[in-house]
Amino acid sequence: MSSTVAVCQFSPTASPADNRARIAELTAAAAGRGARLVVFPEYSSYFVDPMDATLAANAERLDGDFVQALQETATVHDVTIVAGLVEAAGERVRNTLVAVDPAGVRAVYRKQHLYDAFGQTESDWIEPGALDEPQTFVVDGLRFAMMTCYDLRFPEVARTLVDAGADVIVVPAEWVRGALKEHHWTTLLAARAIENTVYVVAADHPGPIGVGHSQIIDPQGVVVAGIGTSEGVAVAELAEDAVTRVRETNPVLRLRRYRVVSR
Repeated sequence: MSSTVAVCQFSPTASPADNRARIAELTAAAAGRGARLVVFPEYSSYFVDPMDATLAANAERLDGDFVQALQETATVHDVTIVAGLVEAAGERVRNTLVAVDPAGVRAVYRKQHLYDAFGQTESDWIEPGALDEPQTFVVDGLRFAMMTCYDLRFPEVARTLVDAGADVIVVPAEWVRGALKEHHWTTLLAARAIENTVYVVAADHPGPIGVGHSQIIDPQGVVVAGIGTSEGVAVAELAEDAVTRVRETNPVLRLRRYRVVSR
């Protein structure tokens, strides 16, 4: 089995309506190239830099306008869409990913590790997601799971997703520019693919805030499609038998002697 996926690199703004319109345009372009899964960055529903109190004012529920627009776009193009949502959660908000198809929300992931690093304090505005059992979803026979941006620096997150059966890890991000940050981004994406023998599909914001370099990486860590630092769409076909072949020759999942325990 195989599935064609797309990463869409774009710059979300403080206009929810503009963000929804841009997602619809990019989804149409990706579907026109055969994509069955279309992945957008973190904070696709609403984004400001630096973060401020408008995040809470523009946060939405999972049944709000943003998810409804994703479902409508998914229905028009018969695709599944993954995108980042600022989700309402009381005094603070949640940094949430949703996977949406014509039938509605298929899976939800709330960012577990907040970006309190490199001079940033995401926890001033965001509450961390609970360490729940991973939610997965299937497209064309491949099983997908999600994590967000800074979670990439914690290999245990990817391990829990693979232990839940994932063939593909989807990583929406807003990977902020800085010294060596592009190197960290591309290195960690490849590492998560190699050590877990899975595909990694990562969508980032372009410059000047993000590093860009949205990528689709195979289970041996090879970039099979990608974008530079500007807006754009990259498409690649993922094959289930590629995961099987790599795991037959490199059975690292079976040979691991440690298990992940949350605290």
